[in-house]
Amino acid sequence: MSWIKNLRTPSPSKEPASLEATITYLRMDENLPRSVSKPEGVDASIIPVRKPPLHFYRYLYYQVGIHWTWESRLRLTDAELRKCIHVDSCEVTVLYVDGAPSGFFEVNRAKPRSTDLAYFGTMPHVHGSGLGKWFLSQAIDACWAHEPDEITVNTCTLDHPAALGLYQKLGFKPYRQATGNVRPLTHTEREVILSTN
Repeated sequence: MSWIKNLRTPSPSKEPASLEATITYLRMDENLPRSVSKPEGVDASIIPVRKPPLHFYRYLYYQVGIHWTWESRLRLTDAELRKCIHVDSCEVTVLYVDGAPSGFFEVNRAKPRSTDLAYFGTMPHVHGSGLGKWFLSQAIDACWAHEPDEITVNTCTLDHPAALGLYQKLGFKPYRQATGNVRPLTHTEREVILSTN
């Protein structure tokens, strides 16, 4: 598609600097009891989406992650993205608040005994609503559904400031750290993505 060609040829003069991040890897090796209620007065529901349309997935990924420098999935071609999310080992579940998409999580079951919470987050319009802890609890339940030996997740210093603490509060334990680099989307890349969704 022409839009992906535009994504891959940003103007060199407008290329943003690469950002360094510290990545924290966490895991949970026991499904401990959790009691997390949905906030009162909030009309929220979660719906699994089997093989989500690519434009819808890109919309979710952009709206949840653009403020935290999520970029890798947005640079994939249709064929590349389809290979990631239209496979049996990938499960995407969408959060709806008052009927509108408001977040998502993605579970990766590619490894038989280790399930990864590959992506998790909410959109800015529901930040501060108290939904994060409940939504993460739902994601954790989904990860444990096939009874793996462990579930994993990772976060980094470019992510939401509360992310690491929330993961730990619900039972994940850090086991490793590493450094990495992220190349933020250029202004041109953002314009192309927004014009196609």
